[in-house]
Amino acid sequence: MLKDRLKSILFRDAAPRERRRDGLPGVPLPGGSRSSAAPVVVRNSPGLEQFLQSLRGREGLSVLDFGGANQANISFLTGLGHRICSEDFLRALDAVFGPDPAAHSDPRRMQEFFRENLALPPASFDGALVWDALQFLGPGMLEATVTQIHRLLRRDAYVLAFFQASEKMPEAPACSYRIAGEKSLQLVPRGTRRLGQFFNNRAIEKLFHEFQTTKFFLTRDSLREVLVKR
Repeated sequence: MLKDRLKSILFRDAAPRERRRDGLPGVPLPGGSRSSAAPVVVRNSPGLEQFLQSLRGREGLSVLDFGGANQANISFLTGLGHRICSEDFLRALDAVFGPDPAAHSDPRRMQEFFRENLALPPASFDGALVWDALQFLGPGMLEATVTQIHRLLRRDAYVLAFFQASEKMPEAPACSYRIAGEKSLQLVPRGTRRLGQFFNNRAIEKLFHEFQTTKFFLTRDSLREVLVKR
């Protein structure tokens, strides 16, 4: 489970990344396979740029990555002199609840999930790359997860999270997010998932009410980028 995987944190040096013909880093697909035909999208990310700026000027920081282990993120963050703890949060979630956010209201399953997941000492991390995971959680599970993130972060640490901007989408594509540069990401589709609820700016600010600040970034696609300060 996630608890055991987190204990074996990926605090290791990264191997060189495979290169694609277009010069971008190679992207391993789920399960360890890779295909040159994988539908990869590259996008600018002002939220990522500011998140990385918060790590600069220091070394030996610890970053929690909710998107699962991938060589691009490991190489980039260890290249900055930091450590990364990577785990596939949504996969761990599905192992307990299944894919339907309606099941997230089950108190017994919630207890089971948090006995095994994010059960680390307080103030373990200096930043968290949550990506799009929160938007797929039911209300009770969402609040509990944000509380756990707040507990795991040190003061003044940042959280980077993405939410769909459209109000009419009951489902949204889930992606693996690979750091391609200081302000760019590769998005590797992981299928479609049902959204737990719709998030406007006010709902997101309310979600992070225990944090110091919440900053929104305008983008040209359907993702709303949010940077939150612990």
